[in-house]
Amino acid sequence: MDSAVFSSSGVSGVPDSQPLTIALVSANDVPGWRDAHVRDLAAALGARGHDVTVHHSPLAGDDELQLGDFVDTLRSEWSGARPDVVHAHFWRAGLAALLAAQPCGVPVVQSFHGFGRRAEVERLVGKQAALVVADGEDELFALAAAGVPRSKIQVVARGVDVDLFQSHGPVAVRGELRRIVTVVDPMGDNGVADLVAALPRLPDAELVVVGTRPADADRLGRWARRLRVEDRVRLLGPVARKDLPAVLRSADVVACVPTRPSWDALPLEAMACGVPVVATAVGGLTDAVIDGVTGLLVSPRDLKQLARRLRVLLDDATLRTACGIAADDRVRARHTWPEVAAGADRLYRRLLAPPEPARRRRTGRAGVPTVDGART
Repeated sequence: MDSAVFSSSGVSGVPDSQPLTIALVSANDVPGWRDAHVRDLAAALGARGHDVTVHHSPLAGDDELQLGDFVDTLRSEWSGARPDVVHAHFWRAGLAALLAAQPCGVPVVQSFHGFGRRAEVERLVGKQAALVVADGEDELFALAAAGVPRSKIQVVARGVDVDLFQSHGPVAVRGELRRIVTVVDPMGDNGVADLVAALPRLPDAELVVVGTRPADADRLGRWARRLRVEDRVRLLGPVARKDLPAVLRSADVVACVPTRPSWDALPLEAMACGVPVVATAVGGLTDAVIDGVTGLLVSPRDLKQLARRLRVLLDDATLRTACGIAADDRVRARHTWPEVAAGADRLYRRLLAPPEPARRRRTGRAGVPTVDGART
């Protein structure tokens, strides 16, 4: 298990309230934005004065032995140095955190970042956690519908590294064609095949796909050749995170069109780069993209509507500029890491606050209860 410590020592702007000892647990086996999310949250909490340790183990598939080893390691560490609160990210980490925290009585906060991949296990984790953090209203409703008590669910917005993702900076080289950019999530339903299928209706546009694995690249290449648009589909493969903003800034439009709810950092990162987004109206995308303001929403699997809405943005430079400005403003108002960490901080403290003592009720001469000494 890899652990990283974000110490509060020497950090300026430490709040007056008592710092907390926080354990963040991430047990996801795919690198990329998931690792970046936990790392950035840890850094932002550390900047608020907390002592934060990140426990990361690449739990793959349903390897019960590996899960057991991870639980034993966490349990051993926490029995010697008990954190105030544990915040687990993704369902595997949540399961491990609950099992490890139970003996020492540490409360576990759970973030799924997309609910519904393993509904039965997720429901169990959600019910057993002391608090469940939803990334938006759509996930909140999904959690409540699955049986997680509504009183346990709180919404904290997703975070974006606005120092990395911003509208000003280098721009990747591009040609004269209009450019649509999308980024593949290896664990998600990306809808990239639908974007390729929309290209015959967009003869002056190219599609740039970031993050394709070899098997996906072969499949998409065959699909593009079948539709005779292979000369306008560029499969970049993995791109280093530090280089991604330049690719996003080179786009006229960024597209994120999964067919079912997913948690994806792409729309917010594109918005932070001042680029309008076309997204399917599913899951948290409806929280990220405001239709007609920061981009356009489309129905999943509706190729004609997808092509029309892409065409609207590609043809209207004024609309693209207006949406890009509004998108950047929205991210900086709601999704910066200091803002997200402040929201998480409030939830941790509310969870750890002792319950207020009930006011004593005394009985009067006639057996009638009195409150605060006043006879009723």
